[in-house]
Order: sequence, then C-alpha cells, then structure tokens
Amino acid sequence: MKPQKTRSEAHTRVRYHGRTMEALGESEAFLEFQERLSKVAVVDRPVLLVGERGTGKELAASRLHFLSTRWQGPLVALNCSALNPSLIESELFGYEKGAFTGAEQRRRGRFETAEGGTLFLDEIGTIPMEVQEKILRVVEYGAIERVGSSESIDVDVRIIAATNANLVHLVAEGGFKQDLLDRLSFDVLFLPPLRERKGDVLLLANHFAGRMAFELGREETPQFSEEAMAALENYSWPGNVREMKNLVERAVYRSNSSLITEIVFDPFRSPYGESRAPSLEESTSPSQRPSTEELMDKPFSEAVEDLKIRLLNRALEKTKYNQRKAAQILGLTYHQFRGLYRKFGQEIK
Repeated sequence: MKPQKTRSEAHTRVRYHGRTMEALGESEAFLEFQERLSKVAVVDRPVLLVGERGTGKELAASRLHFLSTRWQGPLVALNCSALNPSLIESELFGYEKGAFTGAEQRRRGRFETAEGGTLFLDEIGTIPMEVQEKILRVVEYGAIERVGSSESIDVDVRIIAATNANLVHLVAEGGFKQDLLDRLSFDVLFLPPLRERKGDVLLLANHFAGRMAFELGREETPQFSEEAMAALENYSWPGNVREMKNLVERAVYRSNSSLITEIVFDPFRSPYGESRAPSLEESTSPSQRPSTEELMDKPFSEAVEDLKIRLLNRALEKTKYNQRKAAQILGLTYHQFRGLYRKFGQEIK
C-alpha cells in the first residue's frame, strides 16, 4: 500500500548561497517527484534533472546535495549556458600559470573547488563536445588535468546535471556524447511543470502573495478575488513557478487593497495599444475590394483571373515587392510567377 502523503511533506526549505530556497506543493505530481528525489539523493551517483525553465532545477539540485552523504561538503554550481564555450574548460578544470594569455597565476577549477561535495552543471547540453570528453574522463576515472598541464589530479565529486533540452535528440544530431549521457543518467528526474501540478497553483499564489505583502510592510494578508483565482488556475504557465512568483508579487505590489482583483500575465502589453501602418487591403475601402459574392457573380474565367490578380497583389505586398519571395508564398516557381506577372502586369499595383 502506498504511504499516505501529508501537507507536512509538501514544504521544503534549503539554504543555498546565503538565501532560502523553497519547494512548496501538495499535488500528486509534486509529491511523487520529491519522493523520487529523496530516494536517489542518498545514492552517491550522478543524477540528471530534466525540466522546463522555471520548474526549479537549481532548487532540486540543492536538495539532492543536502539530503546526500556529502551534505557537509561544498555545493558548487555552474550555469554552462552563461559562459562563452571557449571559457568552460578553464572554468571547470582550472589552469596553470601561463596556460594562455591572461593566465597570470594558477587557478583551481570548479571540480577542485567541489572536492568532497557536489558539482551542479546547469544547462549541460550547451557544453562543447571536446569538454564533454574531459567530463566523461572525470566521471569514469575521478581525475582531471588543468588547462596547460599534463599532471593528473584526483577529485572526489558527485555530478548533478540539469537541462531543458532533449539530450537524446542532441546525441542523435551529434551534439552530445552518448557515453557521457549514459554515465550522467544513473537516474533521470523529470521536474513536473506547473500546469501538471493540479491544486498547487493557488497554494503557491497565496504563499508568494503573503511573502510579498510582508516584504512591503503590509499588515493584511492578500486575498484573490474569484475572477483572479480562476484566471490563475486557467493559465498555462509557460514560465512555471518562476513566472508565477514574479506575476503574483507584481499583482500584490500594484494593488491598493488586500483584495487582488487584477492579474496581468503580460507586463509588456502596452495600455495604449500598438501602432502600425495599415496594409494595402486595410487602406482600400470595402467598395474598392471585390468581395467573394462579387467573384461568384462573374463569369468563371473572369472570376479566376480576378482572384489571381488579388493573390499576386497580396503576395507582393507581404514581401515588399520581392518577386522571388512572393513566388514562394504562392507556391510557384519564379518562372511561373514571372509569367503571371507579365500577363497581369497592367492590373498589378
């Protein structure tokens, strides 16, 4: 029989880099993920976290570390996508003095810094192939070489990797090493997106709203109107928990009362609308545009020619009168388009 899950299991706090990170939820998807995470945390093997942006991969990596036998060791993180590919190798493995221009003294890399602890490699799918080869050597033999040195240095580090990419597809496309993927995926944990966490949306919204009100020095606890709650629950949350946190905090900050009635999902939406030049079709009066009924009233050959002229004009307008692009839009070869253009040249504006 499956053990009963309680609300006390739904809230986890982790201190990381001097700040408190929280995992909060009571949905079946969330609790099952936390259960799997806790189970693999104590096994000293690499773990791969897969999830969309904003689902909490960094928080999951922190929890894996602090629930492991390495919890007293360092947790070192590197966002691989934030670095120029040419810098990742020296950042991971360190370098010797004089290894390259600007290397004025020896520097330890992230693997050495994480000795006895955990190295979290976020967005691992962006790492160049030649660096992947060196990471594979670390996983297999527990040794590194600094850039500019042939000396082998033993390291004792657990790797936790994360990605929002499909690494299996990257392997098939030649962008990721199959051997490294096999080594890193002792277990693969998929973080549930917020849209799949039924029942967690309002729980998280109330949590973030309360925290923001406290930060603003407000005494009353924020409440959401029925319309606001419905909007929150019906939204797809492409940015997941990170997006929700920003959205709710903004709603609390903007509200002049403790009742939140307005939810702005797109902060970039202009209150003044968008200004744009009218298209040729829009700038033409309805009386100047032949309607479908008018075409139906014409003889067949005349209606077909009229429709061809309208299609040619619309394609040319869309492509700013680039004839080759207009031909592509219409599904014609350039020579077919040129033939029609010559035929109806007098009618084309």
